Amino acid sequence: MLAEALRTAPDGLAEAFTLIDGLDDVLVHGLARIDEERAAALESFTAAFAGSPLADRVTDSIGKIIAGTVTDEHLAVLAGARAALTGAVHDALLGRLDEALGRSRPPWAAPAEPAGAGHLLAGGRSWLRELALAGWRGVDHELAGGGARAIQALLAEPAGRRAAVLLDGFAAELRSAAPVATLDRIPVRRWADLWTRAVLLSQDTFPGSGSLPADGRLLLLGVDLHEHPTVFRAQAHGLLEAPGGEVRLVRVSVAAAKVDTISGASAWRMLSAFPVFRQALAGQRTVEVSGMPLTAAGDLLWDESRAVPGEPADPFAVARVRLGGVTAPAVAPLDRHPAVIAEPVLLEGYTAGAESFELGGVTLAVDTDRLPEAGPITPALLAASTACLGLLRWDAGRWTVQPLAVQAVVRRKPVVAHTGDWALGPTEPKAAKAEAAAGTAVDVLRERAGRLLRK
Repeated sequence: MLAEALRTAPDGLAEAFTLIDGLDDVLVHGLARIDEERAAALESFTAAFAGSPLADRVTDSIGKIIAGTVTDEHLAVLAGARAALTGAVHDALLGRLDEALGRSRPPWAAPAEPAGAGHLLAGGRSWLRELALAGWRGVDHELAGGGARAIQALLAEPAGRRAAVLLDGFAAELRSAAPVATLDRIPVRRWADLWTRAVLLSQDTFPGSGSLPADGRLLLLGVDLHEHPTVFRAQAHGLLEAPGGEVRLVRVSVAAAKVDTISGASAWRMLSAFPVFRQALAGQRTVEVSGMPLTAAGDLLWDESRAVPGEPADPFAVARVRLGGVTAPAVAPLDRHPAVIAEPVLLEGYTAGAESFELGGVTLAVDTDRLPEAGPITPALLAASTACLGLLRWDAGRWTVQPLAVQAVVRRKPVVAHTGDWALGPTEPKAAKAEAAAGTAVDVLRERAGRLLRK
């Protein structure tokens, strides 16, 4: 069933992306310069919502935008309509995947909550409106930096940091590309996605997540490593066995600030505040959690004081026995986007290659760009693999798999590799030597930082 779900696209997918592309093209040229072609694209977008609860508001807002009146409210409706359309694509793709994998998934039920920084969000909305009016081709250095004051104010307010971090990252991309009119290629969909999410996060209320204390045994399947020049994050995917017997898919994320000279295996050293988490990954061990907050979106908010290391547990054995038919978390409204899909799966019985797997007559691309330098999995291991634990993702109109662990046969010997194997240090001699040299730099930087803080 999985191969069939990967082979065929849901009905209406191409039409939905055509509408999204039409709106995104309008944002390239700017809402202040809407010609007949782009007005027709907006009218087609409006027609897609006929008969929906958003129909009247979308029709009114887009009609006024075409007529030349652009307010914050109109942009909120435009962003909400675009998010609803990408959300429908997300739901169609994920629904087919859940059906093929036998997973149940509850609907989102968390209430909306106030943003907590309403008086500061207005500055962000003003900058986003200026961007939409000018369009991406109209972004110069002055406009790209126009939101700096609002962003700094939001960063100083804890309740506004979620929106602030997104706005700050978006502004940095625009500044690095300015003047955008000189670019050969504009990241049209990416910037439209960022703008849409920023507009929605800049409203006075947005969907809350909330959390409840959770108890049980955590069985980690694998870890997705995210390395940025100034941040290193490990996001583990696993199963939480509750005392009542329910098994739920969960995510656990820990992160630490770093400098860009610290990379690869040495980045694990920055997570020294999370010894239980690192031990569980490196030793493939279970973790007993007690009263640890679990959000409606399936994020276990890691607290080392509420985690106790358990017995060894082979992630492949766990996946074969427990992964089928688990309860998947509800998806937060702002995360209903095809690019956010990352579903843990166990793949077996495929014909392996370094860049793709042949599974049931379907060629499934392997996302080798996501293989981390801080782990031991290589394209050569993938080509020799017989089983793969990974994340199914939707990227550029096709399904891909991001490997988190592989079982392979190398020189007639079985080999198992996980992205978290080096959480306590590299086990491969060459990588261990390089990490030891880099580790000296980490220790020096820590010592200097400590000296500065003591002054």
